[in-house]
Amino acid sequence: MRARHNILFCFCCVATLIVFVACSVSYKFNGASIDYTRTKTIQINDFPIRATYVWGPMQAMFNNRLKDIYASQTRLMQVKRNGDLKIEGEITQYQQRNKSVSADGYSAQTELSMTVNVRFTNNAKHSDDFERSFTATASYETTQSLAAVQEELVTQMCKDLCDQIFNATVANW
Repeated sequence: MRARHNILFCFCCVATLIVFVACSVSYKFNGASIDYTRTKTIQINDFPIRATYVWGPMQAMFNNRLKDIYASQTRLMQVKRNGDLKIEGEITQYQQRNKSVSADGYSAQTELSMTVNVRFTNNAKHSDDFERSFTATASYETTQSLAAVQEELVTQMCKDLCDQIFNATVANW
């Protein structure tokens, strides 16, 4: 009787282990809500700089970041033309302005901003098409030179802009 009990106990343990291993659930919280049966490709054109004030590396930083976010967070294949989704536009503004003034009347903080105009086309569902501007800002202490903080701030703004564009195009938030 005891041997039967041990065999039954071992069988139940093995069965429970198999159930736990076999029944795993996987969630992916990247925010994308894409119907991959209808949408398989994306065309992301390079965004040229149309702003009057520019910093040379920002165009490549922005374009690379935008392509990277879709490559890492979706299963869409990037194509040069005729994509199911199409993102194009231009960097329209890059500027700095005084954000706050110190007690002695001089600028204490400067705000750097970057604006991109985006044209989005969804060839599977044209009701999702739009043209919209997105802006990101970053601040720095006026005691620092722009040259000393520019790369870090532009990297930060590119990330913010690309997240905004991603959410507006495929996340449907």
